[in-house]
Amino acid sequence: MLKRKIGDMGEELACKYLKKKKYKIIDRNFQTRYGEIDIIALKKDVICFVEVKTRNNDDFQKAYESVTSKKMERIKTTAFQYLQKNHGDKQLRFDIIEVYTNRENKNKIEINHYENAFI
Repeated sequence: MLKRKIGDMGEELACKYLKKKKYKIIDRNFQTRYGEIDIIALKKDVICFVEVKTRNNDDFQKAYESVTSKKMERIKTTAFQYLQKNHGDKQLRFDIIEVYTNRENKNKIEINHYENAFI
């Protein structure tokens, strides 16, 4: 339950970050039987499929490192299903957003955005 709550908070912070960067959020938590995409956003004519990973600053592994090749394949399969139904005429991109929180200082948030994180 706590892990899901932290994940939801990270996704919300990632959405706010993307909106500040002039992205339009067009879907969240899009699911198929193959997987889920945390955020689907549009910037100009590019649809961005965004995987969000939330961690504490003191974790040993970088958050983006937890996006395995198997996870990338599930995201891509899910994205192509989304494109068959919506916005099939747009370019696409796969991004990862890391959200780092700090246990001692709740106001200290770090966000790293990796555009074109995988293909």
